[in-house]
Amino acid sequence: MREEDSNVGIITFHCSDNYGAMLQAYGLKRGLSGKGIKADIIRYEPPFMTGRHWWLPYIPVNGVIGCIWVGCQRWRTHLGMGTDFFKLRSSMRNFRERYLIRRRDRKLLFSGQLKMLSYRCYIVGSDQIWNPNITCGLRKVYFGAFENKKKEKVIAYAASLGSAALSQKYDKKFSGLLKYVDVISVREAAAVPYVKRLCRGDVAAVLDPVFLLEEKEWAAIENRPRINQYILVYTTEKNKKLYEYAKKLSQEKGMEVVELRTIRGKREKGFITDDTAGPAEFLGYVHKAAYVVTNSFHGIVFSIIYKKKFLAFPHGSFGTRIENILRIHGLENRIYEDERSIDDNIDWDEVNRRMQDAVRQSYDFLVKNIRD
Repeated sequence: MREEDSNVGIITFHCSDNYGAMLQAYGLKRGLSGKGIKADIIRYEPPFMTGRHWWLPYIPVNGVIGCIWVGCQRWRTHLGMGTDFFKLRSSMRNFRERYLIRRRDRKLLFSGQLKMLSYRCYIVGSDQIWNPNITCGLRKVYFGAFENKKKEKVIAYAASLGSAALSQKYDKKFSGLLKYVDVISVREAAAVPYVKRLCRGDVAAVLDPVFLLEEKEWAAIENRPRINQYILVYTTEKNKKLYEYAKKLSQEKGMEVVELRTIRGKREKGFITDDTAGPAEFLGYVHKAAYVVTNSFHGIVFSIIYKKKFLAFPHGSFGTRIENILRIHGLENRIYEDERSIDDNIDWDEVNRRMQDAVRQSYDFLVKNIRD
């Protein structure tokens, strides 16, 4: 890759109304900029990704009947949100348009439209771009497998399967698509053996790109809440023990519980809830919290970046990535157990040392492979 031509196109989940998806996209774009590499997020916004956030949802699963059924269930959720649905969409859109994309760039809905792009290097990732449950099947664009005469290199950075391996039924297609990726890295070390077996090449494990930025860089784009001295609850999967623990901690500390809600349903009695927070507000809530109780990967990640007292609860689907990030930082003792205290000491100097080592390796992988 010639340095004068090192403009990079990033293909990721920037169009998903999800805190982690947008913040990892920002971390990668801004992190590369800090290394003198101009990178643009390509406005690849296919309906199979954006449709789940429409007022009348479109989620292409299990044929026409399945699509209608799932869409109706999601629409009921949207109806239950009332005006909060539109406020939430607005918060997400404002962050995306301010920090991630250029509005003048054309929105690309289909893979065939990528042939007109002029980038020579493409980064696919991070996030769960190789999780067929999220992308409604394995999608070739997230492997750089699209026609484009100017394309010279495809780099997978911190790509995630959502687990250590995919179902065996995907092996053949996954292996075939990996041939389009010139350099591969994944987010979870546990996934390395599986991916390596199917591509028969080198596979690195690197950090989620949110770690490429320092705390002060995240603080610069956050919106902090007005409330003081609170316990933050953020879940991506219902967990009865988590809620019980948060209530108990609230009584012990004499603090209110604030919940950021991405899962709709019955509100927890006594909790202050925010159903409309965007990524900037998410950062502010984590940064200002006295304690964080979560089963979210990015809830844990930003608790580490902001040096919060936190406990991580298990996640039924994405436990591998939570265990992986805690292990990297030597924070295995932050996983909830009955006798464990959220006030147990954290050696932040040791955490920072481990983090800096991993960040340096991740940057080395990115910069070397872009500029080679």
